[in-house]
Amino acid sequence: MPAPTNESGLTLRSATADDADVMHEMIMAMAREAGAGGRVSSSADDFRRFGFAGAPCFYALIAEREKRPVGLCIYFFSFSTWRGTRGVYVQDIYVMESERGGALARRLIAETARRAGKQGARFLRLSVDRKNAAARRFYAKLGIQHAASECIYMASGDDFEALKGLE
Repeated sequence: MPAPTNESGLTLRSATADDADVMHEMIMAMAREAGAGGRVSSSADDFRRFGFAGAPCFYALIAEREKRPVGLCIYFFSFSTWRGTRGVYVQDIYVMESERGGALARRLIAETARRAGKQGARFLRLSVDRKNAAARRFYAKLGIQHAASECIYMASGDDFEALKGLE
């Protein structure tokens, strides 16, 4: 169900498989802006396969102005064993440069929280590139605090393959 269009002609709606190409384009743009374009190995087909076929691994909101995609929020549900409740993790949020400064990112976060809350989520988490000071300030203004007690670890590639062989 699309969120209502506001006075600026902006609409938020659930992404569909038909949006996979534009979603991937926005992720690539975000990566390039972060100086990490070469690190993206996903494809639009990956978005279609993992987001819109079978049991989805993620959900997404598309922001449109006059039916033209201008923003994206990709999220998935999680569970906190300490809180004993469902949460939502914002994997990626992207707003086209021409749309920045007009509260679109805030609307995407708010709509994600509303939708997740209707499905039982009671908290929201996300990660921010350490060098992205503007994003860190933005999230802090929304009341999303840095979890100083946590540190993210990751195993990928050969390191992940090695984990599969542990006994």
